[in-house]
Amino acid sequence: MAAHKPNEVMQHTMETQFWLDRWQRREIGWHLDEINAHLQEHWPRLGLERETQVFVPLCGKTLDLIWLVSQGHRVVGVEISETAVEAFFAEQGLSPRITETPPFRRYQMDELTLLCGDFFDLEPAHLEGVGGIFDRASLIALPPPMRDRYARHLRRLFPSPIDSLLITLDYDQEQMSGPPFSVQPDEVGRLFEDRYRIEALANFDALDDSPNFRRRGLTRLRERVYWLKPRS
Repeated sequence: MAAHKPNEVMQHTMETQFWLDRWQRREIGWHLDEINAHLQEHWPRLGLERETQVFVPLCGKTLDLIWLVSQGHRVVGVEISETAVEAFFAEQGLSPRITETPPFRRYQMDELTLLCGDFFDLEPAHLEGVGGIFDRASLIALPPPMRDRYARHLRRLFPSPIDSLLITLDYDQEQMSGPPFSVQPDEVGRLFEDRYRIEALANFDALDDSPNFRRRGLTRLRERVYWLKPRS
């Protein structure tokens, strides 16, 4: 496993505990009780075969997992919170097969596999055969220093880049500290343009649909959808 700087490790430990605590207290305002509309509208643009395996990082208990399976995909997600993983299967009325595969606990049900553990503990072998990525809640969940580490780890997991659908939020970070964090378009470019051609698919004013963010002080909120196309 690659060596990490001490400050990265400390930041990661703090972030991990933050998310574990949020799930434990059920403070999960970012969770949607519906399938993401941008996923349904834009995923077909990627042109992936139905049998393609799709990776969903920091997946929580999102219903997007179910939708991707319904499209014929095999899906593998990773989530640090056991509370989130167990809630997902319980709410769907599913009884997965659970196996211990350190450093992960593996939950599998038909075409869906959830790895309960740390994204940064993933090795390429865990994601062998993956041909697409859907990221709605990963990049925006991480503070700036960890976003660089996240992008580096994706590069390690997928030495050959694969098609990805990325959704970000863009707002004045001085008005709200996050998470979710604001990720500007130029940062998306800085993190990914060396390996991807970045196509902006959509750019929405999301403030009216996000009263929680308005209450937290935001006066502007853009939701952006990107297709990361591997450079040949």
